[in-house]
Amino acid sequence: MPALGWEKLEEKESYHCRIFSIHKQRSRSLRDGREHDFDLLYSPDWVNVAAVTTAGNLLLIRQYRHGSGEITTEIPGGMLDDGESPLEAARRELSEETGYTTAEWEQIGIVEPNPAFQTNRTYTFLARGATRTGAQHLDANEDIEVFEHPLGNIWSLVAGGKIKHALVLCAMLHMVRHGDLSLPGM
Repeated sequence: MPALGWEKLEEKESYHCRIFSIHKQRSRSLRDGREHDFDLLYSPDWVNVAAVTTAGNLLLIRQYRHGSGEITTEIPGGMLDDGESPLEAARRELSEETGYTTAEWEQIGIVEPNPAFQTNRTYTFLARGATRTGAQHLDANEDIEVFEHPLGNIWSLVAGGKIKHALVLCAMLHMVRHGDLSLPGM
């Protein structure tokens, strides 16, 4: 049986901005030789931080999201800067967005947001023992409200439609798999 997959023949960038670029890729099927154009979205890798405070609360943020046109409830996170490791980005994002820090870090998962056309990954970190140690240091385009919510009652925010961000839900499932969060009714 012929190999499954595609051979990249050529690729050209068609659009570039601060947070992503779009590329047109021409590829050939290894199975039957047909050629096709694919659109790819290149973006830096992302991090999500599930920060649990010393009081056992999950640290959450609220912010306006232009894509949905709504205020969302999320966990801290963001893009990796050039040359930055996922852990370095997680520490930076937690501190900048919330003013909280901790020494207890563990990577608990990786997801591919949409491997059909996106090239990046999202790394999820569990940050235990988070405490407020300073002020927020937000980017010019950020306006973030920080709050704590009891970890044992976090699913009420999902059921109530307050947490809808797919990558935040993935992080919560990583927490379930890791043993730091239970599914409702279990």
